[in-house]
Amino acid sequence: MGTRRWWEERALPRLTHRTCQGTDVDRWRRPMCAEARGVVLDVGFGSGPNLEHYPAAVTRVLAAEPSQLAWELAAGRIAAFGRPVERTARDAADLTALPDGSVDTVTAAWALCTVPDVGRALAEVRRVLRPGGSLLFVEHSRAPDRGTERAQRWVQPLWGRVAGGCHLDRDLPLVIERTGFEVELDRAAYIGPGPVRVWGWFVRGAARPT
Repeated sequence: MGTRRWWEERALPRLTHRTCQGTDVDRWRRPMCAEARGVVLDVGFGSGPNLEHYPAAVTRVLAAEPSQLAWELAAGRIAAFGRPVERTARDAADLTALPDGSVDTVTAAWALCTVPDVGRALAEVRRVLRPGGSLLFVEHSRAPDRGTERAQRWVQPLWGRVAGGCHLDRDLPLVIERTGFEVELDRAAYIGPGPVRVWGWFVRGAARPT
């Protein structure tokens, strides 16, 4: 196994499992998950950190997750969740296992910034949502000030390689809107000062098909 493959398949899922949780992260994650209802498609499921924040109104979770190791690391959280959790896709841009209009809510927590073909993935999300359903998201996004945006573009080639393809320079609310959604942002802010601003402009909101 080459170094890059080892990093992406063995090291990065474990690193994400350990770091994408805790008080600071949950401050963004919890309000998003609280709005989920019914059958939920969890895009970028990872090791299942959203599960503990889903309300009782969530009856079933369908996971779109490319990493086998991340899925294995989710076993404890799945058992504790106590409701059906099924891995239905490895690629969010290929949800062919799901019929049209088959889910009530789609959630994406720091996932759409990483999906290679985000336009196709959002088209699939739009297809599988039932009428009245919503896409709930909390994501990295392109910074609103020019200096930080330039820094994001400068570091992106290296960041993308070490962060599993994550894009700091995607304007995700705009990308979502352009794929046929009406976007309502709940929060948009830097999570810290100085260098943290380069990777720390977060957006949270809801999007509904137009």
